Amino acid sequence: AILVGLQIALTLAVVANAVFIIMQRVEKIGRPPGIDSDNLIFVQSYGFGPNYDHRQTIDNDLHLLRSLPGVVSVSPISQIPMSGGGSSTNLGPEQKREKVTINTNHFSVDEHGVEALGVKLGEARNFTQAEIQYNADPANWDFVPFVILNKDAAIATFGTEHAVGKTAYDYSHSAVVIGVMENMLGSWVGWDKLTQVMLTPRIEAGPLARYVVRAEPGRRDALIAEIEQKLSNSNPHRAITYVKSHTEIKERSYRSDSRMVAFLSVLIGLMVSVTALGIVGLASFHVNVRRKQIGTRRAVGARRIDIIRYFMVENWLLTTGGVI
Repeated sequence: AILVGLQIALTLAVVANAVFIIMQRVEKIGRPPGIDSDNLIFVQSYGFGPNYDHRQTIDNDLHLLRSLPGVVSVSPISQIPMSGGGSSTNLGPEQKREKVTINTNHFSVDEHGVEALGVKLGEARNFTQAEIQYNADPANWDFVPFVILNKDAAIATFGTEHAVGKTAYDYSHSAVVIGVMENMLGSWVGWDKLTQVMLTPRIEAGPLARYVVRAEPGRRDALIAEIEQKLSNSNPHRAITYVKSHTEIKERSYRSDSRMVAFLSVLIGLMVSVTALGIVGLASFHVNVRRKQIGTRRAVGARRIDIIRYFMVENWLLTTGGVI
């Protein structure tokens, strides 16, 4: 009885902690990404050879992708949200090293980036075509005059002050905030600054090119095969590395969390089953060793329910003691 009580105590301890961890992981996986994740396709190509023209390739790809039926919007993009790979920088409201401490994910897009990602622009305006910088050095955003922050990045940088129109500093560099987005998650799903994001208006130097394609609802999977075929045939001087849905990319990033949920769920099931078998086994043992006692009680008038209640109360005391 003591061993079964200890087993119940151990099972409860493990189950309680496992359920807590599962709830944390499920909440993490279920966070709203802030973009139209279910309808997004990400494309990556890599140019090679002396005849590869990065600027011309991007212009041709954008024209081709935007002409496909079922495509809502397309934009070049430097990194993929929630993919595990990306770029970040420190921002601050003043050009002082001690003030530039706000970690922020940044993504380079063109004037269609906000619509292509499906984010909601809460304040001010989007980028214009004239503001897009081509072949900008990805290690330097001094040439980018304007940026768009999401709400969390704006609050972290400027506090409760109105962010639009203010200047954000990256040590020696600066940019004016022209817009504030609603929620958007960055690149690293395990990062505590995942919710702080910045968009910059530029198309980075090649030969690597990435695009975000927003499809009409229900057209995503059909477009994936069509995009890969048409882009592959359109330019012999580059290779299409992949064409993937954002759902697939997210699932890969959350794979360790999903496996942890599955593992702990199986562990809970096994421990509860083994503990239940122990309780049943002990109850059966008690019944077998008390047959004479049961017979005597029945002989002096005890009902069947009285016998069952006796063993049920005994089991209840045992399990309650283990839980306590």
